Amino acid sequence: MNLRRATPHFCLLALLAACTSEQRSDVGTGGGAETSELTGSTSAATGTSAGSSGSAGGGGSGGSGDVPPREPEEIPVLEDIVFYDGYAATVDEPIPDGVIRHNNSLVATRLTDELLAKVQTTLKVRVVVGARCDNYDRLGSVNLALAPKGAQTYVPGAVDRIEVARFVTPFMNMNRQPTTVPYEWEASNLVPILRDPDLLAEHDLWFELSIFGVPYAANDEVAGCAGRNDTQLGSLLLYTDSTREAQDFSVLLPLAIGEEFNNYAVGASDKVGTTRKTVSFELPADTQDAQLVLITSNHGANQGGEEYVRREHHVYVDGKLALQYKPGRTSCEPFRKYNTQSNGIYGPSPRSDGEWQSFSNWCPGDVIDTRIVAWGAVSAGMHEFVIDVPDATFVGGQGNFPFSLYVQAQ
Repeated sequence: MNLRRATPHFCLLALLAACTSEQRSDVGTGGGAETSELTGSTSAATGTSAGSSGSAGGGGSGGSGDVPPREPEEIPVLEDIVFYDGYAATVDEPIPDGVIRHNNSLVATRLTDELLAKVQTTLKVRVVVGARCDNYDRLGSVNLALAPKGAQTYVPGAVDRIEVARFVTPFMNMNRQPTTVPYEWEASNLVPILRDPDLLAEHDLWFELSIFGVPYAANDEVAGCAGRNDTQLGSLLLYTDSTREAQDFSVLLPLAIGEEFNNYAVGASDKVGTTRKTVSFELPADTQDAQLVLITSNHGANQGGEEYVRREHHVYVDGKLALQYKPGRTSCEPFRKYNTQSNGIYGPSPRSDGEWQSFSNWCPGDVIDTRIVAWGAVSAGMHEFVIDVPDATFVGGQGNFPFSLYVQAQ
């Protein structure tokens, strides 16, 4: 089946610029990974905690007959890209061939035919962040952009984009080991996008890597960082194999990428004073199976800020509760080793699980989960997605829950 994009009507309503550049430099991102304590079975949260190992896929050969499966492969996409002060004018520093710098915290590269031919039936996305002159926790993401065929560049806000993965950097001092932190996400749902011939005939696909950062604190606190504006190193890799059959989706509807979601800014929710966001969209045809892919994370580092209070998140599809989750890991201790700069999150001694769960929606150095909400067979026509966090307060009119969403269907 052919993969179809949302019509321009939906894209114009849904696609907004990523909000990572709006974080205040003096408080860091205050963001982090979240694994839900789910109340139902309608969602799978994907992502592997930094530093842990994982094998790709599972179950099934993904092949047929006597044809042997292809060897697993790790594909470098972006290697050791230097990121710079996210508040400063875009630098004119060297960048590898084939990579474009949209701004100091966002780079992109077009996926070549050779690279796409290597994609098998499963996919993992891997990111490695290296320490430079930013010693705070910051927000990063991997996006996939659908740009005009043959274009040498594009304007991110003018093309369809989906957020593939989100993560938070640790507090890192570049003079202390370890100086890198790894992240990994299960992303096999991207395979039908990357392999769709009709989509590829009309568009080039670009992977984007975004890491927001500022060097101001490190300029004073980290030896060797005085006067520098480089903030992090970033690499992006794909791991692919044929351990199970590829998913079959033929419709892609990008609905939101990094949208503001809070209760105090006009347009960031259904109305000021509520943390409820409604997205209406149209399916072009009846579908045998559909799913929604959702990413949220809780930010707000002020006193009593939203990143310090765990909230129940409710997701409704066409008026029915489809998912309920509360962000936050059981413990952030596995990421202590990456937090080499002293900070207010990791004290001098380990915390108990209960202590971590009393305040942390995230762990510096961890992934943020990509939540896949199963939807099933759905009729063509208009539909409604709602996310509601009724207890959120956003003390002092600060904080945000950056919100990304897209639909896949067959």
